[in-house]
Amino acid sequence: MIDVRRSIDRYRGGEPGTGIETFHAFSFGPHYDPDNLRFAAVLACNEERLAPGAGFDEHPHSHTEIVTWVVRGELTHRDSAGHASVVRAGDVQHLSAAGGVRHVERNDGADPLVFIQTWLSPLTPGGEPSYEVVHGIADSTPYAIPAAGALLHIRRLTPSERTALPAAPFVYVHLVRGEVRLGDEQLELSEGDAARITGVEGAQGLEVVADAGSELLVWEMTGE
Repeated sequence: MIDVRRSIDRYRGGEPGTGIETFHAFSFGPHYDPDNLRFAAVLACNEERLAPGAGFDEHPHSHTEIVTWVVRGELTHRDSAGHASVVRAGDVQHLSAAGGVRHVERNDGADPLVFIQTWLSPLTPGGEPSYEVVHGIADSTPYAIPAAGALLHIRRLTPSERTALPAAPFVYVHLVRGEVRLGDEQLELSEGDAARITGVEGAQGLEVVADAGSELLVWEMTGE
């Protein structure tokens, strides 16, 4: 089964007056939607837009795997476990909140910052926080989140290029930029749209074809 969710239907949050705009793909904070709480391990998929100088002051997380993909600009990260880094376009950042961690996220650069942040539920709660940044991740190398039973695939497509989606019990596709068509039904996805695909048989042989230069985040999940 393929469930397409449109960018225009995302819940708008953040604090625009302070330079923070957020687009939520799932039930989040004051926007409670009991029919849209999660998809497999995915609890949230937020598009964050921070103006220069804007950001999120220190705040806590626990029992969550937080994966960030910078679209443009530079993200400054600091956390209570002593990690500090600058994450740029093409980098993957993974913060495992485990039993509890606090962090700061800011745009300390001169240009606007856009990033996609996905929250995943761990298979087992608790443990010690951990942090990693992979710089310039390649399309051919999926990034594994074993704690959530998930793999992140980065797909960058030129016009008319096609790519097969993983055959897995649950696949979540978020279109970062561009325009694509999905499957035999030729379902059209535009920037910010997402597709939730359920069932190995349904995903087997399913392809995405780019109508323009496109970038996708593809989550492959076991659903355990």
